Amino acid sequence: MKLRGIHHITAIATEPQGSLDFYAGVLGLRFVKRTVNFDDPSTYHFYFGDRTGRPGTAITFFPWPGARRGTRSTGQVIATSFAIRQNAIEYWKSRFKEHHVLCEDIGARFGDAVLRLTDPDGLLLELIASAHLDDVDLAYKSEVPREFAIHGFHAPTLEVQQAKATEQLLGTLGFELLKEEKGRRRFSVNEKSTSGRVDLLERPDGHFGVNSAGTVHHIAFRCADEEEQLHWRNQLVELGLQVTPVIDRQYFHSIYFREPGGILFEIATEGPGFTADEPVEQLGQNLKLPPQYEQYRAEIEKSLPKISLR
Repeated sequence: MKLRGIHHITAIATEPQGSLDFYAGVLGLRFVKRTVNFDDPSTYHFYFGDRTGRPGTAITFFPWPGARRGTRSTGQVIATSFAIRQNAIEYWKSRFKEHHVLCEDIGARFGDAVLRLTDPDGLLLELIASAHLDDVDLAYKSEVPREFAIHGFHAPTLEVQQAKATEQLLGTLGFELLKEEKGRRRFSVNEKSTSGRVDLLERPDGHFGVNSAGTVHHIAFRCADEEEQLHWRNQLVELGLQVTPVIDRQYFHSIYFREPGGILFEIATEGPGFTADEPVEQLGQNLKLPPQYEQYRAEIEKSLPKISLR
């Protein structure tokens, strides 16, 4: 048994409108869910992805207005990477110039061209031109033409001080070493899927990063269902890891644990998905609350910053 790849990546932002404008506007992702942080309903939780926000496409944010800038370093996902078509690099260079977003062509990585940039909060992003793209649903309105659109994740970069224990855990989860280049090791649970890959860097002299605005909070991997999730939980506990109980996140069930290098991992189920509480046509349009907070809707809506889809 092995995991199926990345489910989602969650990062920390500051202003919710800024995140909405950048990810739905500049990057052309669909805003698939506006809800609240289930552990802190006074703040939003945003999800962006393909038409339905299917696992492998969803980047999510906790926007905390006024949050200080975090430190990107060891013990974190230091780069969140997306897949694009091989002919899309020049389009994105032009689009970023139009929107006054600085980007850098850092050359080829494992034979694929890579554009590097940061979002408004300093989160490091990469667009990787790939010959193999995941099957995503792009049938939604966007300023970005479908031929140049983002096709889900592609090998985000994990950085740790000592890689051996992290590599062993990745092996337990079903990841196999795919290739190595200049100290970067690429692991995969599905060689044909870009969202089935992660890159691992070892930096023995690295200092642990500080999680706050502009950093990744956690990376989630996907499994089929709750039965499989319990299998993984039991196995991780046997390895001596501290694993949370199964938590109902309404759109999936989750368990959380820190891998040996300090990165917060999540294993989330494939379903039920973001259409569990609203039809696909209306995704992202209205604030959706978990049942335990519905009775406080008026207070929550009053406390949250106003946002608009532009």
